Amino acid sequence: MIHDDLHSYEPRLGHGLPHDPFNAIVGPRPIGWVSTRSKAGLVNLAPYSFFNAFNYVPPIVGFASIGRKDSLAHVEETGEFVWNLATRPLAEQMNASCAAVPPDVNEFELAGLTPVASQRVAPPRVGESPVAFECKLSQLVQLQGADGRAVETWLVLGEVVQVHIARALLKDGIYDTAAGQPILRGGGPADYFGLGEKFLMRRPR
Repeated sequence: MIHDDLHSYEPRLGHGLPHDPFNAIVGPRPIGWVSTRSKAGLVNLAPYSFFNAFNYVPPIVGFASIGRKDSLAHVEETGEFVWNLATRPLAEQMNASCAAVPPDVNEFELAGLTPVASQRVAPPRVGESPVAFECKLSQLVQLQGADGRAVETWLVLGEVVQVHIARALLKDGIYDTAAGQPILRGGGPADYFGLGEKFLMRRPR
């Protein structure tokens, strides 16, 4: 089927819809639930809706900070962060951690979460999260448009140097994605998703 009844637009001129569809189309997206610690010892925990994995060896993950937020400032200072898996049982706590609060407010305390010491980086991980990646900064890139003008968004890429996985999520040594109950960000102002259908499809040989 060829789709010929299309709503087409140039983003720079506006989308002409009640809500920008971009986030909804590129989604649902994994959540970058990022914990950081400043040189002065301030701890921050915040979710980022632009997050993903970008490389196998070495494993690299990244999140985008739209504007200069506390997480970005801490990573610039220390070169370290931790990604924590946001799960359905932790959805309310994850949401609480995105409150707009002053830098000296500890979101672990705000959300009622337990900071657990990491092994290879200074920022703590979320003790209640079944999976965490300890990361060291590999690249920090300020984004720019096609015209070369800088955008007030920074892409933070980090190499995963330590992985923590709850053993209950390993089935015969294979990580069970669905059992982890990840939550994913949709495009609406409050849309989140859980995992639905699973199907198998092998690569062509």
